[in-house]
Amino acid sequence: MAGPDLIKTLLYTVNNFLQQEKYKAALAVLKGFRNGSVYGAKIRAPHALVMTFLFRGGSLKDKLKAILKATYTHSRNLACFVFTYKGLQALQQKIQGKSLQSHSFLAACVGGWLVFGDNNNINSQINMYLLSRILFALSRLAVEKGFIPQPKQDPFPLFATLVWGIVLWLFEYHPHTLQPSLQSSMTYLYHDSNVWHDISDFLVYNKPRTASGK
Repeated sequence: MAGPDLIKTLLYTVNNFLQQEKYKAALAVLKGFRNGSVYGAKIRAPHALVMTFLFRGGSLKDKLKAILKATYTHSRNLACFVFTYKGLQALQQKIQGKSLQSHSFLAACVGGWLVFGDNNNINSQINMYLLSRILFALSRLAVEKGFIPQPKQDPFPLFATLVWGIVLWLFEYHPHTLQPSLQSSMTYLYHDSNVWHDISDFLVYNKPRTASGK
Protein backbone atom coordinates (compact mmCIF):
# COMPACT_ATOMS: atom_id res chain seq x y z
CA MET A 1 0.00 0.00 0.00
CA ALA A 2 2.99 2.27 0.44
CA GLY A 3 3.35 2.63 -3.32
CA PRO A 4 -0.21 3.88 -4.09
CA ASP A 5 -0.18 6.10 -1.00
CA LEU A 6 3.10 7.65 -2.09
CA ILE A 7 1.74 8.32 -5.57
CA LYS A 8 -1.39 9.92 -4.12
CA THR A 9 0.74 12.13 -1.87
CA LEU A 10 2.95 13.19 -4.76
CA LEU A 11 -0.03 13.98 -6.96
CA TYR A 12 -1.65 16.00 -4.17
CA THR A 13 1.60 17.94 -3.62
CA VAL A 14 2.07 18.63 -7.32
CA ASN A 15 -1.55 19.66 -7.87
CA ASN A 16 -1.42 21.90 -4.81
CA PHE A 17 1.74 23.52 -6.16
CA LEU A 18 0.10 24.10 -9.54
CA GLN A 19 -2.72 26.00 -7.84
CA GLN A 20 -0.37 28.51 -6.18
CA GLU A 21 -1.11 31.95 -7.60
CA LYS A 22 2.43 33.23 -6.96
CA TYR A 23 3.86 30.64 -9.35
CA LYS A 24 1.23 31.09 -12.05
CA ALA A 25 3.33 33.25 -14.40
CA ALA A 26 6.29 30.86 -14.31
CA LEU A 27 4.07 27.82 -14.70
CA ALA A 28 2.28 29.44 -17.65
CA VAL A 29 5.66 29.82 -19.36
CA LEU A 30 6.38 26.11 -18.84
CA LYS A 31 2.97 25.05 -20.11
CA GLY A 32 3.45 27.35 -23.08
CA PHE A 33 6.66 25.47 -23.89
CA ARG A 34 4.73 22.19 -23.64
CA ASN A 35 1.89 23.43 -25.86
CA GLY A 36 4.30 24.83 -28.44
CA SER A 37 6.12 21.52 -28.65
CA VAL A 38 2.93 19.48 -29.04
CA TYR A 39 1.27 21.86 -31.51
CA GLY A 40 4.42 22.13 -33.63
CA ALA A 41 4.64 18.34 -33.93
CA LYS A 42 0.92 18.03 -34.76
CA ILE A 43 1.15 20.64 -37.50
CA ARG A 44 4.45 19.61 -39.08
CA ALA A 45 4.32 15.79 -38.99
CA PRO A 46 1.37 15.32 -41.43
CA HIS A 47 2.66 18.06 -43.73
CA ALA A 48 6.20 16.63 -43.78
CA LEU A 49 4.84 13.12 -44.36
CA VAL A 50 2.81 14.13 -47.41
CA MET A 51 5.39 16.45 -48.96
CA THR A 52 8.27 14.02 -48.41
CA PHE A 53 6.57 11.02 -49.99
CA LEU A 54 5.16 13.11 -52.86
CA PHE A 55 8.24 15.05 -53.88
CA ARG A 56 11.37 13.73 -52.16
CA GLY A 57 13.54 10.98 -53.58
CA GLY A 58 15.76 8.56 -51.69
CA SER A 59 15.31 5.51 -49.55
CA LEU A 60 12.54 4.98 -47.02
CA LYS A 61 15.08 5.53 -44.25
CA ASP A 62 16.11 8.89 -45.72
CA LYS A 63 12.48 9.95 -46.04
CA LEU A 64 11.67 9.01 -42.45
CA LYS A 65 14.75 10.91 -41.25
CA ALA A 66 13.62 13.99 -43.17
CA ILE A 67 10.11 13.77 -41.67
CA LEU A 68 11.46 13.41 -38.13
CA LYS A 69 13.95 16.25 -38.60
CA ALA A 70 11.30 18.64 -39.94
CA THR A 71 8.88 17.69 -37.18
CA TYR A 72 11.51 18.10 -34.47
CA THR A 73 12.66 21.48 -35.83
CA HIS A 74 9.12 22.88 -36.02
CA SER A 75 8.21 21.52 -32.59
CA ARG A 76 11.40 22.81 -30.95
CA ASN A 77 11.22 26.25 -32.53
CA LEU A 78 7.59 26.83 -31.63
CA ALA A 79 8.18 25.62 -28.07
CA CYS A 80 11.20 27.90 -27.66
CA PHE A 81 9.33 30.87 -29.10
CA VAL A 82 6.33 30.44 -26.79
CA PHE A 83 8.69 30.04 -23.83
CA THR A 84 10.60 33.20 -24.77
CA TYR A 85 7.50 35.24 -25.58
CA LYS A 86 5.58 34.39 -22.42
CA GLY A 87 8.68 34.71 -20.26
CA LEU A 88 9.54 38.19 -21.56
CA GLN A 89 5.91 39.26 -21.37
CA ALA A 90 5.70 38.21 -17.71
CA LEU A 91 9.04 39.89 -16.93
CA GLN A 92 7.94 43.23 -18.43
CA GLN A 93 4.64 43.10 -16.60
CA LYS A 94 6.39 42.41 -13.30
CA ILE A 95 8.85 45.27 -13.81
CA GLN A 96 6.22 47.84 -14.80
CA GLY A 97 3.44 46.54 -12.58
CA LYS A 98 0.87 46.30 -15.36
CA SER A 99 0.32 44.81 -18.80
CA LEU A 100 0.83 47.04 -21.85
CA GLN A 101 0.31 46.40 -25.58
CA SER A 102 3.98 47.15 -26.17
CA HIS A 103 4.93 44.19 -23.97
CA SER A 104 3.41 41.74 -26.41
CA PHE A 105 5.04 43.38 -29.42
CA LEU A 106 8.51 43.63 -27.88
CA ALA A 107 8.47 40.11 -26.44
CA ALA A 108 7.39 38.66 -29.79
CA CYS A 109 10.03 40.70 -31.65
CA VAL A 110 12.79 39.31 -29.44
CA GLY A 111 11.42 35.77 -29.72
CA GLY A 112 11.06 36.07 -33.49
CA TRP A 113 14.64 37.28 -33.84
CA LEU A 114 16.09 34.60 -31.57
CA VAL A 115 14.05 31.63 -32.76
CA PHE A 116 12.67 32.32 -36.23
CA GLY A 117 15.45 34.60 -37.48
CA ASP A 118 17.46 31.65 -38.79
CA ASN A 119 16.79 31.43 -42.53
CA ASN A 120 15.84 27.79 -43.09
CA ASN A 121 12.95 26.03 -44.83
CA ILE A 122 10.86 25.50 -41.69
CA ASN A 123 11.20 29.08 -40.45
CA SER A 124 10.61 30.42 -43.95
CA GLN A 125 7.30 28.56 -44.22
CA ILE A 126 6.16 29.66 -40.78
CA ASN A 127 7.10 33.31 -41.34
CA MET A 128 5.40 33.44 -44.75
CA TYR A 129 2.29 31.79 -43.32
CA LEU A 130 2.13 34.47 -40.63
CA LEU A 131 2.82 37.26 -43.11
CA SER A 132 -0.29 36.40 -45.13
CA ARG A 133 -2.37 36.33 -41.94
CA ILE A 134 -1.15 39.66 -40.59
CA LEU A 135 -1.67 41.41 -43.92
CA PHE A 136 -5.31 40.33 -43.81
CA ALA A 137 -5.60 41.32 -40.15
CA LEU A 138 -3.98 44.73 -40.65
CA SER A 139 -6.29 45.44 -43.58
CA ARG A 140 -9.33 44.68 -41.42
CA LEU A 141 -7.92 46.73 -38.55
CA ALA A 142 -7.29 49.68 -40.86
CA VAL A 143 -10.93 49.61 -41.90
CA GLU A 144 -12.12 49.29 -38.27
CA LYS A 145 -9.98 52.26 -37.19
CA GLY A 146 -11.11 54.37 -40.14
CA PHE A 147 -7.68 54.65 -41.77
CA ILE A 148 -9.11 53.34 -45.01
CA PRO A 149 -12.79 53.46 -46.07
CA GLN A 150 -15.03 50.43 -45.90
CA PRO A 151 -15.02 48.81 -49.37
CA LYS A 152 -18.34 49.15 -51.18
CA GLN A 153 -17.85 45.72 -52.72
CA ASP A 154 -16.16 42.56 -51.49
CA PRO A 155 -12.44 42.96 -52.39
CA PHE A 156 -11.77 39.21 -52.16
CA PRO A 157 -12.26 38.48 -55.90
CA LEU A 158 -9.68 41.16 -56.77
CA PHE A 159 -7.34 39.77 -54.12
CA ALA A 160 -7.64 36.23 -55.54
CA THR A 161 -7.11 37.54 -59.07
CA LEU A 162 -3.85 39.28 -58.18
CA VAL A 163 -2.52 36.46 -55.97
CA TRP A 164 -2.93 33.79 -58.63
CA GLY A 165 -1.83 36.02 -61.47
CA ILE A 166 1.38 37.03 -59.70
CA VAL A 167 2.30 33.59 -58.37
CA LEU A 168 1.91 31.87 -61.75
CA TRP A 169 3.86 34.63 -63.48
CA LEU A 170 6.65 34.19 -60.96
CA PHE A 171 6.56 30.41 -61.36
CA GLU A 172 6.72 30.49 -65.14
CA TYR A 173 9.38 33.18 -65.53
CA HIS A 174 11.17 33.60 -62.17
CA PRO A 175 10.75 30.23 -60.39
CA HIS A 176 13.96 30.64 -58.38
CA THR A 177 12.27 33.37 -56.34
CA LEU A 178 9.65 30.97 -54.96
CA GLN A 179 10.10 28.65 -52.03
CA PRO A 180 11.30 25.13 -53.04
CA SER A 181 8.18 23.34 -51.76
CA LEU A 182 5.95 25.72 -53.75
CA GLN A 183 8.11 25.19 -56.83
CA SER A 184 7.73 21.42 -56.44
CA SER A 185 3.96 21.65 -56.09
CA MET A 186 3.60 23.91 -59.11
CA THR A 187 5.95 21.83 -61.24
CA TYR A 188 3.80 18.79 -60.47
CA LEU A 189 0.60 20.66 -61.38
CA TYR A 190 1.58 22.74 -64.38
CA HIS A 191 4.72 21.29 -65.98
CA ASP A 192 4.56 17.56 -65.31
CA SER A 193 1.07 17.56 -66.80
CA ASN A 194 2.61 18.47 -70.17
CA VAL A 195 4.50 15.18 -70.44
CA TRP A 196 3.29 11.57 -70.91
CA HIS A 197 4.24 8.51 -72.96
CA ASP A 198 1.29 6.15 -72.64
CA ILE A 199 -1.77 5.49 -70.54
CA SER A 200 0.33 4.49 -67.51
CA ASP A 201 1.90 7.91 -67.00
CA PHE A 202 -1.15 9.75 -68.32
CA LEU A 203 -3.62 8.47 -65.72
CA VAL A 204 -1.97 6.09 -63.28
CA TYR A 205 1.45 7.63 -62.59
CA ASN A 206 2.82 11.12 -62.97
CA LYS A 207 6.04 9.85 -64.57
CA PRO A 208 6.91 6.52 -66.23
CA ARG A 209 8.16 3.92 -63.79
CA THR A 210 11.76 2.85 -64.19
CA ALA A 211 12.77 -0.75 -64.53
CA SER A 212 14.00 -0.78 -60.94
CA GLY A 213 10.63 0.48 -59.74
CA LYS A 214 8.65 -2.34 -61.36
